[in-house]
Amino acid sequence: QVQLVESGGGLVQAGGSLRLSCAASGSIVRFSTMGWYRQAPGKQRELVAGITSGGTTIYADSVKGRFTISRDNAKNTVYLQMNSLKAEDTGVYYCYADFGPMRIWGQGTQVTVSS
Repeated sequence: QVQLVESGGGLVQAGGSLRLSCAASGSIVRFSTMGWYRQAPGKQRELVAGITSGGTTIYADSVKGRFTISRDNAKNTVYLQMNSLKAEDTGVYYCYADFGPMRIWGQGTQVTVSS
């Protein structure tokens, strides 16, 4: 059973940066897509960014130009570089990985942006 472990969350001032990491316990080459969702208090979980095994990326409109997703197959890790953070980026960020019909989730990491 592959596990995903997120890290890199924390408290940052508006305009600052954070880099989230999602480390898999096994090879990520087999995952067709990996990415990040976030959930703000009282809101539904929403897609932030995703990256396919071929390197194609997708982003929510709200983060385009500010966030960058990348994957390092050698390190079995997916990253989310978050720049120019805003208060509305606050939430719990969850890493996911798709393996066939299955979706695996990480436990989440809290990101808090103070205005």
